[in-house]
Amino acid sequence: MTARRPISTAGAVGQCADFSLEGSRCSLITLHAVGAGLGCLVYHRPLDEAWESEARALQSQLGIFIIGRSRKQRLVLERDHVWERLDVDGRAFVYQQVENSFTQPNAEICRAMLAWAREVTRGSQDHDLVELYCGNGNFTVALAENFRRVLATEISRTSVASARENLSANGIDNAVIGRMSAEEFAEALKGEKGGRRVAEMGLETFDFATVLVDPPRAGLDDASCRQLSEYPRIVYISCSPDTLARNLETLCRTHRVTRFALFDQFPWTHHCECGVLLERHAT
Repeated sequence: MTARRPISTAGAVGQCADFSLEGSRCSLITLHAVGAGLGCLVYHRPLDEAWESEARALQSQLGIFIIGRSRKQRLVLERDHVWERLDVDGRAFVYQQVENSFTQPNAEICRAMLAWAREVTRGSQDHDLVELYCGNGNFTVALAENFRRVLATEISRTSVASARENLSANGIDNAVIGRMSAEEFAEALKGEKGGRRVAEMGLETFDFATVLVDPPRAGLDDASCRQLSEYPRIVYISCSPDTLARNLETLCRTHRVTRFALFDQFPWTHHCECGVLLERHAT
């Protein structure tokens, strides 16, 4: 598909909003604009061949990829992802961003977060990194060269597939993606969980000394905090200062904060992203 002319994000949203289905306008628009655009139009009525024909015409006009969603329907007209390039510390990283999957919403701030994480973990090539809640490998890709090896875990099948694709696209061969929750991983480390997925990770071959967590807004539960306290160094990325503060009360019993950063991920709102480096208390 070739775009006829460049179009602004606002212009694309406006034209998509006016795109109707038998007189019923779409109820939700999601637009990813990272060079190539991807728009998802959500309706409350079934999508038919007439919609698809008109949607293809709109897709060609706007120069973006369009996905239509309705109840139990998902029509991908050409593809369901875009590729994003992030330049960090003179390095170019590429990421597959899949529709309806978690991704960092602010590319400029994401670059800053990755640069900060790379800085605070430099000089770690003598040990391995374990990453929980890795998503599509946003941090995994950028941090892999700082460590001997990386094991990253994620529960979403779509995100795991995307993370593996991103490792391949960036030529990274020292990282492994495992599909399991943080709770399952804790059980696997203690030898309480086996099976094919655990065997494929090869836990016995790793020497973890740093853990990176980027949990959902709810933060970490007590069991997860106890698991983190076993590592000499913790990198904690948080989208909720409230739950971060609660978790730090627990983690600071065994560790101390040595670096702290704030990132204005959501300008003109009260939300912010935090990065914290914790190191175990000297004994």
